[in-house]
Amino acid sequence: MTIADLIEAIEAIAPPAAAESWDRVGLHVGSLKRELDGPVLLTIDLTPSVLREAVGVGAKAIIAYHPPIWNPLARVTDQTATGRVVLGAIEAGIAVYSPHTALDAARGGLTEWLCEGLSHPAGEGEPGVIAGDCRALVPWPARSGEREVKLVTFVPEGDLEKVRAALGTAGAGGIGRYKLCSFAAPGTGTFLPGAGANPAVGEVGKLEQTPEHRLEMVCSRSSLPLAIETLRQFHPYEEPAFDVIPLDAEPERRVGSGRRLMLDQAATVGELAERLKAHLGHCRMHAGTPWDDSKKISTIGVVAGAGESMLDDAAREGCELFVTGEMKHHDVMRAFRLGIGVMLGGHTNTERGYLPIFAARLNERLPKGQFVVSREDRDVLKRI
Repeated sequence: MTIADLIEAIEAIAPPAAAESWDRVGLHVGSLKRELDGPVLLTIDLTPSVLREAVGVGAKAIIAYHPPIWNPLARVTDQTATGRVVLGAIEAGIAVYSPHTALDAARGGLTEWLCEGLSHPAGEGEPGVIAGDCRALVPWPARSGEREVKLVTFVPEGDLEKVRAALGTAGAGGIGRYKLCSFAAPGTGTFLPGAGANPAVGEVGKLEQTPEHRLEMVCSRSSLPLAIETLRQFHPYEEPAFDVIPLDAEPERRVGSGRRLMLDQAATVGELAERLKAHLGHCRMHAGTPWDDSKKISTIGVVAGAGESMLDDAAREGCELFVTGEMKHHDVMRAFRLGIGVMLGGHTNTERGYLPIFAARLNERLPKGQFVVSREDRDVLKRI
């Protein structure tokens, strides 16, 4: 088993394509070919104490939820805090990978784990089950590699099957496990051959009307040049007409940034705070509302960590309460002006409790692996 195998397992759970564009997800330190012949340590932050722990347990990889390298490094030395940690991992032969917002966005990922805790009282419900409707605040626009454009052409009826089959061999018409997927509809084509033309149907200088079929097949952008060349080769017309239509990505309801949770049974902010406290390990909560706290609410916006940038998305989705780790005071006040209550559980408190679940999911994919949640990883802010 190699580091590449570990990354394949991580990315099957948290596809990096779903991460925010500004994020630094992926392998930060290490070689894909190196053998994974030791434990994998999971942490929220890669601190010096976590690195010492990893060395002490003989770890060969660290999964650090927050990217340890954020700004580009001009050099890797022991002259900076980041440099010391990165250099220490390199010298110890420890690979470092960060899933960050890819893990937030994933179905069954960190954000949905938060929703699970909010959706039913502590001790009730099944693990991994959300009691309510849960969808992304901003759905991830998943793009199928085989459905990036639609190629449309117009073919005489007698040549329809020949052209369809030829385009299929060029990579058009694939949808999942199905090949040669197409749509054809009859119509009438018109054209006027000019001087020097060599029409397959009709005469030069005479307007021609001929029965044709509109043939549509999806295609990837990488296959498109060959598909067009094949179309020109197998189409009976000297100048075949065709259109290339770009296709929008297909948003996935349960993959993307944040979540809109609609509870099966409405609850007060106080009740929801107690649920989340129990779910996160009885951490300290902060909550406030622009309305009476006895009001029962059913629609909640949920974002792990620092979610203030998604407040407007939560407002657009009709959320009555916004649950995240931390927010600036002025953003809390803006939420109140929008008529939305706020509940804050602490930045890493809203993230750390998912690590054991992540470790178990990775262990299911790599049964021979050893996944250990860091004991040294903790909230950097202490109660005083």
